Amino acid sequence: MTDKRRITFSYIYFYILFSIDTWRILIGIAVSAVLTPQLPAAQKLSAGGEVMLYIMVAGIGWAVAAYPAKKIAFALRKFVLKNDNF
Repeated sequence: MTDKRRITFSYIYFYILFSIDTWRILIGIAVSAVLTPQLPAAQKLSAGGEVMLYIMVAGIGWAVAAYPAKKIAFALRKFVLKNDNF
């Protein structure tokens, strides 16, 4: 690659916005924030145990969110770029 692209704030912003992994991470965090508070109520966990539970549920949410994240990223690309090639 001889043609190098300048890295600007807008380039980084849109790279993050259009990335599938960004949406997978956000969905995983949202799933963890919604579902995890009910889980430790059934068992007495230490603070470290609760943190580990949040991380594990976020990881499961990240793994499950592959298809919705792909659809969200492609829909945003299509909306912002106004291009039907996706």
